[in-house]
Amino acid sequence: MRRKALSSWSSDIVPHGPLSSPRRASTLSKQSSLPRLPVPELADTVHRYLKTLEPLYHVLASRGGPSIESSRAQQNALAAEFLAPKGVGHVLQERLKEVDRKSPFNWLDDTIWIRAAYHQWREPLIINSNWWLLLQDDPAVPEAIRQTTSAPKGTVTPWQIQRAAWLIKRFLDYRDKLQSQEIHPDTSRTGKWFRDPALRLYGATRIPLPGCDAVVNRAGSGGKWVHIMYRERSYRVLTSSDDSQRVPVGELEQSLRQIVQDVDMQVARHEPHTPIGRLTADHRDRWAKNREHLISLSPKNAATFEQLESCLFTVCLDDYTHPSPVPDHPHLGHIQNVSSGVDATNRWFDKAMSLIVESNGRFGMMGEHSPVDALIPSIIADWAISEPINETDFSFQEGGPSSQVEILKWAVDEVIKDECEAAKGRALEIIKESDAGVLWFTDYGIDWIKSTGRLSPDAYIQMALQLAWYKATGAFTATYETASTRLFLHGRTETIRTLSTASIAFVEGMSDPELNDYERYDLLRQACLAHNTASKDAALGRGLDRHLLGLRLQLQPGETSPFLNSELASLSQEWKLSTSGLSAGDRFLATGFGAMYRDGYGINYLTGRDVLKFGIESKRSSNRLSTDEFASILGSSLRDMQRICITNFTSDTIAGARL
Repeated sequence: MRRKALSSWSSDIVPHGPLSSPRRASTLSKQSSLPRLPVPELADTVHRYLKTLEPLYHVLASRGGPSIESSRAQQNALAAEFLAPKGVGHVLQERLKEVDRKSPFNWLDDTIWIRAAYHQWREPLIINSNWWLLLQDDPAVPEAIRQTTSAPKGTVTPWQIQRAAWLIKRFLDYRDKLQSQEIHPDTSRTGKWFRDPALRLYGATRIPLPGCDAVVNRAGSGGKWVHIMYRERSYRVLTSSDDSQRVPVGELEQSLRQIVQDVDMQVARHEPHTPIGRLTADHRDRWAKNREHLISLSPKNAATFEQLESCLFTVCLDDYTHPSPVPDHPHLGHIQNVSSGVDATNRWFDKAMSLIVESNGRFGMMGEHSPVDALIPSIIADWAISEPINETDFSFQEGGPSSQVEILKWAVDEVIKDECEAAKGRALEIIKESDAGVLWFTDYGIDWIKSTGRLSPDAYIQMALQLAWYKATGAFTATYETASTRLFLHGRTETIRTLSTASIAFVEGMSDPELNDYERYDLLRQACLAHNTASKDAALGRGLDRHLLGLRLQLQPGETSPFLNSELASLSQEWKLSTSGLSAGDRFLATGFGAMYRDGYGINYLTGRDVLKFGIESKRSSNRLSTDEFASILGSSLRDMQRICITNFTSDTIAGARL
């Protein structure tokens, strides 16, 4: 059924494929100089995997399960059976190698990862899967406007429209510079891994299909349109002429004003409207069914989908400034609005990039996760806001191409009207359940971690998260950290398993009264070294979880593998802590993604020179600590680790002075 559904669409719907154009072909020819992601050696993966199970034997025993020795013996026996000359492991490995031989780029990206991790998952995208970024204010916007913390529905400001137009210009500028190779040329170290996915991001839209979604990019390298949403109405704006001459930013601003005026007049006349965008927040199979129903109602709807999916990205003009529910946490209102919208309205959650601008001019981004990871849009956004609004660019430019505005209309029936209202209700339940926040830890940043702590900043932060989890729960959990496999052709990500015997020793040592801070620092150092090794293995194509997933998917009907499907195998991938580091994020206010488990936390962090920023999401129905409570414990954990680092540093400094 899934194969039939995919083949019923035109060839520009691809699981994760490249766009076709002469320039993209040039890009790919350069990127092809990168090595292919290897299929790891079977025995190496199994041995490293068994090592990662050691801390989980501890977890099972602490829960009243088998002893550590019993669990270890059982897993070793399953592994030996799996690796036996006639064992199922070698059969699965050969099948996976055959998949690799038939894959254009690599065995994981072409055939497995995007489907398994994203497109076959049927839960709503809102919060559960989509990422979000909050960016700093534009200093060109008057402070009185920027300091407005709340504005009711129906509020639109000239500065909001101007900033939205400026952002459109800047995002298009970046695309132009990538295409012309003015920045990150494909011969550069960054360009080899960055250019193709960055260009793929423009125009990408996820399409709901029964059982397994797909990604479409109808815009291609010559895409000219941008999708605008205002008060749940959709328009598209032309941004360049047929000869690729860009529409001046002043023209874009006038187009946005025209849309606002047109919609406000519709509302004043009480013209009926059905907010189709709400359907994108729904369960994927339900949205797929409603999409097919829309297409069956009228050829107009198929054309509207085509027009929307041909847009390079979405711009959401919100006619309000969403207030923070907690005065002491001014970013919370912004986080809520960017991650989901106030009530999942005025959004198209399937778009790979949505630029969200509120009435006070503040800006955030939200996007569908499957085309690229959030690092790619974060780099684009950081460049886009690095240059504030330039008023002179908005002056009239004689001879430039004119913009064009088109309304995107739908033919609907009572079924679709009812579904839109019901989808909003279901989305509201997800929004109410989400507890998203941010911690700005300003006591120190990565400069201090490297100079005084003398440790890897990423490993240090991961150990802080381990310590915080233990303080909050009194237990340990499997922890996911994203590693980039950008060194390989079409590389994407791998899992770093943070929980280790060394991390457990460090965490337990922090509360052991028999140890002093010198000994605790040594445990921290050992835990960081172990994490560094795991990180290096993941980045160099020697990770575990993607390989294990690939092997598991080679099982045919009637075949089983107790080794791959054991209780411990499941426990080792129960990521109650799902984490990812992004960048320094100096121009970012907050970032985030949803927790993978109802009783877990989704944590994205930014590592600045003097500040560490953590975007944290959890669920309100969880029996764990709230996001704010966990953030407080994380802060105290970072201060505890600072203390032991200072003790060790001071001791070494004194000893050095005596020499």
